[in-house]
Amino acid sequence: MASPRSIGGISLFEAGAQATPETVANFTSESDVVERAIYRLEDAGFEVLRANSLMINIAGSKATFERAFKTTLEIESRDTIKALGKTEKAEFIDCADTDQSGLIATSGTRFEDVLEGVALEEPRYLMAPSPYPPSVDYWHLDVPGDISLGCNADKAHRAGVTGKGVRVAMVDSGWYRHPYFEMRGYRADQVVLGPGTANPEADESGHGTGESANVFAVAPDCQLLPVKAMLAGQLNQVIVNATGAFNDAVGLNPDVITNSWGFSIPNGPLTAIEQALAASVAAAVAQDIVVVFAAGNGHWGFPGQHPDVISAGGVFMDQDGSLQASDYSSGFVSNIYQNRRVPDLSGLVGMRPGAQYIMLPVEEGDQLDNSLSGGNHPNGDETAGNDGWAAFSGTSAAAPQIAGAVALIKQVCPHLKPAAVKDILMRTARDVTAGTNHPNFGNQAVAGPDTATGNGVLDAHKAVLVAKLRCISLPLIPVQPLRPLLPLNPLLPIQPIQPIQPIQPIQPIQPIQPTLPLLPVQPTLPLQPIHPTLPIQPIQPVHPLLPLRPILPLPPLDPVGPPTPDSVATAAPGGGGGLSAEDLEELEKIVISSEDDLL
Repeated sequence: MASPRSIGGISLFEAGAQATPETVANFTSESDVVERAIYRLEDAGFEVLRANSLMINIAGSKATFERAFKTTLEIESRDTIKALGKTEKAEFIDCADTDQSGLIATSGTRFEDVLEGVALEEPRYLMAPSPYPPSVDYWHLDVPGDISLGCNADKAHRAGVTGKGVRVAMVDSGWYRHPYFEMRGYRADQVVLGPGTANPEADESGHGTGESANVFAVAPDCQLLPVKAMLAGQLNQVIVNATGAFNDAVGLNPDVITNSWGFSIPNGPLTAIEQALAASVAAAVAQDIVVVFAAGNGHWGFPGQHPDVISAGGVFMDQDGSLQASDYSSGFVSNIYQNRRVPDLSGLVGMRPGAQYIMLPVEEGDQLDNSLSGGNHPNGDETAGNDGWAAFSGTSAAAPQIAGAVALIKQVCPHLKPAAVKDILMRTARDVTAGTNHPNFGNQAVAGPDTATGNGVLDAHKAVLVAKLRCISLPLIPVQPLRPLLPLNPLLPIQPIQPIQPIQPIQPIQPIQPTLPLLPVQPTLPLQPIHPTLPIQPIQPVHPLLPLRPILPLPPLDPVGPPTPDSVATAAPGGGGGLSAEDLEELEKIVISSEDDLL
């Protein structure tokens, strides 16, 4: 991933240069710099896969990289947490000439004036547990019903809030058009192939297909935009070119992007490609795209600990409806981003050893369907390896559940910013006070926010109600209209100085001829209506000034204004429904603190 020279003069890879939605524009590049960089890269033998103002995604052989940048690349074996929560070795490519891991310097090369550095991509692993079949005797959840109920989305659905018209992008292993989706009428676009991937009709892993069912369980009428980020035939479920695939998802202009993958990073500093990915996340949020990432299954999840994402943890719901922290899920305080607690809130996730908890549709005979076929739970599949169903969860499942709730929120209030959506989900989450998260952390769930489950488990219904209240108050905040500042481009219409030509309508000055209407001066007769000086009596309607008394209705606020919901309903379209910021805040508190049976 090559980074063109930034307009801000500070390299994306310089120590401490953490991109945020507010600063990421400083790391973008002028179009002519990007074009010159692309030309030189292609001339040097690289294949340019993707390009935008922030970075250029390239591919080439080891020899091409070493020749072009006058360096030597090495392969290192490092411990990492892979799929199924297993810690194994993985291979990373590094450059010995720079202090920052994964960074290739451009000084002294023909690229020095157009590129500030090149980041080497690293392997990313799906945060998925073991696969299991549909007909089993152990406790598990089915889609869509059990997930919708557990996330308290049913009540929102009955109110007509189903995510309709909201676009949810999913970067994963691909998507297979399983009969489950077809029969239920779920909507999904054609799969977009990320850099280096192939076969858009297949999902060799099954992970992306299965996890998408979690999105639809919470937001059945959303539009799914699948982006494939896995090489066909990859048996170890490794995401390739994660940053490029994520940027492809951003390019689809979705409302939310859900990501059930990541890497374990306990401590900084970030490698070059990790900084590039972090910048891509910040750029997406700056474009008002809500980004959700899995916190990890024993991982120090990254980008799950990025401060601008919604970090998804795990809560286990038992047969009796009781809740406890999932001991399969991550929860910690980041050592990279100061005061960043992970997760923000949780979805429904199973327990160790494999979190085989949610029965999900997959492509027949794919990796998840086949890898643990036969045997007995929890050490085996208990079904044939080609039935097109598997039971798995992990924070891989929590992320799309939360993304589904984001879709519900965006349906009722499309203009809410990512930070506001995150705040609503966290404020409305149901507190979980039992259980301990993954033994890698061993954090206990307690009353209030904690590092075991964040603010608690997702409550989609309450989140939607609060979003509706927030939307009523939005017109009171002129900050929104500030966005039309973007139409600075329309400043071009200043060219329509031509419209000044309409000065020609000076012809209308001809209407000055209507000086004739001076004749109506004759209607001085209407001076007689001066008698209607009586109408001056209507000044008596000064009484209407009494309506100013409706200030008195302020007391009715004590009687809990809701006695006149009609007034709120009819006035809402005008901008606030007559509710003050304080009123809305109080109503929000009522919604959040109320028991479900009162809503």
